[in-house]
Amino acid sequence: MRWPINYAFSSLSIHRLRHLIRQCSRHHSSPDLTTKLHALLITTGLLAFRDTFLGNALLHLYAARGSFTYAHQLFDEIPNSHKDAADWTALMGCFALHGIPQNGLRLFVEMRREGVRVDDVALVCVYKTCALLGNVEFGKGSHGFLEKIGLSSSVKVCNAVMDMYVKCRLLSEAKRVFENMDERSVVSWTVILDGEVSLGSVGSGRMVFDVMPEKNEVAWTIMLVGYIANGFTRDGFSLLVEMVFGCGLELNYVTLSSTLSACALSGDLMMGRWVHVYALKTMEKKVDIMVETALLDMYAKCGRVDTARKVFENMSIRNVVAWNAMLSGLAMHGRGKAVLDLFLHMVKEIKPDDLTFTSLLSACSHSGLVKEGQYYFHNLELLYGIRPKIEHYACMVDLLGRAGHLAEAEVLIRKMPMPPNEVVLGSLLGSCSIHGKLELGERVIKELIQLDPHNTEYHILLSNMYALEGKRDQANSLRHVLKNKGIRKAPGISSIYVKGQVHQFCAGDKFHPLITEVYAMSDEMIRRLRLAGYVPNTASQVFHGCDTTGKNNTYDEVEEIEQALFSHSEKLALCFGLLTTRAGSPLYIFKNLRICIDCHSAMKIASTVYNREIVVRDRNRFHCFKQGSCSCSDYW
Repeated sequence: MRWPINYAFSSLSIHRLRHLIRQCSRHHSSPDLTTKLHALLITTGLLAFRDTFLGNALLHLYAARGSFTYAHQLFDEIPNSHKDAADWTALMGCFALHGIPQNGLRLFVEMRREGVRVDDVALVCVYKTCALLGNVEFGKGSHGFLEKIGLSSSVKVCNAVMDMYVKCRLLSEAKRVFENMDERSVVSWTVILDGEVSLGSVGSGRMVFDVMPEKNEVAWTIMLVGYIANGFTRDGFSLLVEMVFGCGLELNYVTLSSTLSACALSGDLMMGRWVHVYALKTMEKKVDIMVETALLDMYAKCGRVDTARKVFENMSIRNVVAWNAMLSGLAMHGRGKAVLDLFLHMVKEIKPDDLTFTSLLSACSHSGLVKEGQYYFHNLELLYGIRPKIEHYACMVDLLGRAGHLAEAEVLIRKMPMPPNEVVLGSLLGSCSIHGKLELGERVIKELIQLDPHNTEYHILLSNMYALEGKRDQANSLRHVLKNKGIRKAPGISSIYVKGQVHQFCAGDKFHPLITEVYAMSDEMIRRLRLAGYVPNTASQVFHGCDTTGKNNTYDEVEEIEQALFSHSEKLALCFGLLTTRAGSPLYIFKNLRICIDCHSAMKIASTVYNREIVVRDRNRFHCFKQGSCSCSDYW
């Protein structure tokens, strides 16, 4: 809609202005047009609030467009006597949109203090804000007066309350609300289903799903994603077939993207490929950009970064999210040079954002590109207008620390404009472990313990450092402290997909149906690896009661340490893959923790001995082992 600038002020009327505001709302006019309309209301004196509609409508127009400054200013100028619940709610939504949702809760308290009648829309906004902040106590307080204001039976409000409890991981509270509802909508059932599937109870979720009187696409998607994300590939595929061919539902871009994200999380390449084919067949004209981005992310996280690159190159439109996904995928695979080259093409096509530089700096860190990383970090604000965030500082600390510049990394931390978090300090501690800087490591861990006293990884790193320095008493003393506090190391779990089915192994596994055959294969594999030069790295093994350097242990103790190494989850997954797949085929293993030094060495030798490409995705990145070397160049 075009507004006549030469329109005579004298001919303006409230009726005409009302019409203009309605037109702006309906036709999504530009923010500039809204601002001009606001200016006219001021200069003509018509924004004196004699007519409530004009000021309030303009407030909602600004709020809908996310123009926080103008919306807030206008809200403050409107007398409270002229504002209803919808006006207060509009500004609450604006606060949430601009990343300060806690201010929305303060506004709600003020709204109650002013005696404004609370409606269901305002309460839904409050519960969404509580869910976003994880502020369940405020939500519970608001929940308490629903009966008093006559909204305890509102389905919309009850759904929002349940959703808040689910997102705050209080499923039992959500169920209590659900059970007390006189009337339930499909959304009510879907919220409970989401709660069951997301604490990880896929079986309980399926029971809810089966008794739902009506199932919408959201419910099908939640159940489908739950199966895939938890490794139940066959169940997920059966549900997908039932959804598409049994119920005649089409997978829209939201369902497709969610399914692909679940595949990326679990490493389920088979399902991801099926979704890719489905998308190509059903989206005849072009695949949605959101789906394409999820596709390339899935391929990258399933170890097929070259396929991800092909998807990226074939995209007709590439937004900053797509570029970032491609950069992140390459960075995870240790292709630092490729990331830098791609970035140079990116800046010619689109403006990078803060996430772009997180991927860029991470790639430099994992590839040892110190000078390049320093260049981009120091020019973030000057060349790209981006003020460094704590994520960028964390990448730089990691970059400097890995390269052995620990003193420089510590200086950077002390000069940060914000206090260091666990990621920043944890990166420095990891570098201390790599380079044997015990004194600095002891200082860093004191700060980390204050931030998160129950994180076992920090204590274990320090314990290993003590052991490597020959300080056996300090190492064992630290482990005793952990044990007495009931703190346990998170178990290592590795997964491998064979013939469309996921197989999981934990360290020292005894429960897999083929575990006897797996351990027999392990004995054979270790024998062949030793002949090829493999020497177990006992110093990398945290083992209570023994000298992990192996210098002062008996033969039995050394053998016990070695056996613990041989039963690491990634080695068991590797043995299972060697047993159940054809010779020469690549193996893809997914681990929840960082791969240890000993397993890393073993995988390199195994890739030569068995003439296999072995790809391991650990918590941080990919390791592609091929002909005795790793894509990380032993720099991870």
